[in-house]
Amino acid sequence: MMDWTDRHCRMFHRQITRHTWFYTEMVTTGALLHGDVPRHLDYNAEEHPVALQLGGSEPDDLAKSAKLGEQWGYDEINLNCGCPSERVQKGAFGACLMAEPQLVADCVKAMRDAVGIDVTVKHRIGIDTIDSYEFVRDFVGTVAEAGCQTFIVHARNAILKGLSPKENREIPPLRYESAYRLKHDFPHLEIIVNGGIKTEAEIDLHLQHVDGVMLGREAYHNPYLMATFDARYYGDQASPKSRAEVVQAMLPYIRAQLALHGNGAGGGLRLNSITRHMLGLMTGLPGARRFRQALSDPKKLAAGDPALLQEAVARMMQG
Repeated sequence: MMDWTDRHCRMFHRQITRHTWFYTEMVTTGALLHGDVPRHLDYNAEEHPVALQLGGSEPDDLAKSAKLGEQWGYDEINLNCGCPSERVQKGAFGACLMAEPQLVADCVKAMRDAVGIDVTVKHRIGIDTIDSYEFVRDFVGTVAEAGCQTFIVHARNAILKGLSPKENREIPPLRYESAYRLKHDFPHLEIIVNGGIKTEAEIDLHLQHVDGVMLGREAYHNPYLMATFDARYYGDQASPKSRAEVVQAMLPYIRAQLALHGNGAGGGLRLNSITRHMLGLMTGLPGARRFRQALSDPKKLAAGDPALLQEAVARMMQG
């Protein structure tokens, strides 16, 4: 979810669900150790619980980066062993790390030794043509010996050559049974399944076999799906915000961010940097297209007036 689940996206999603765990976009160790740390790690206090997702393959660098994440107040450190992009492969991390389970175990141990918060791993069920269950079982078993207790299983193979990241999310077949078998074989571990999950009914089905479910693209494109999660999965019976109330709740945040960072013309924050994450809010409702069109008006976005959000809601209601 690089360039997708940034702090503005997470702040928007937090208006919809109070308890669902959020994960940052992947941040590389190089970006933290040699770049602008506040740019990559700053977030809003309202986002908790929020996990920092790291990309890297050097135990010492990951330990230092995990320590930074803990110092900044993140609730969990997650190591990405599932991203198949060529850019990530060139850095020798992401999904290609699944071929080196002992290295991943060393990375996990180094991070666990450096921090007092949970260290988790997100991974695929195989790479390229390696699709035996034994491959992912042995990977999880080796990494678990280093102290990792939570594995987020994207239930597809990662094809490292020949498929784009988008194709890697769609072409390799989903094999949820591999995640289910992991829970059976490692009952003491927390197993969370990910990949292609779009409805509450699907979530409920998976929860009969594993401990948790992670949503990615569906949560982004249809975010109001999460409005029922607090009551359904966390026992919080407080009424969720309506879609219109979510828009209203975002206005003070947007105004504050624009005031703090400028409004684009001078190289500061653009209104679209926040509102682009909100395009799917009305998915499934009559007039959703009018809402998206209004929120995508280039002239009004350039003007930087947050009232554009209210105009978008009004246009949607016009019928």
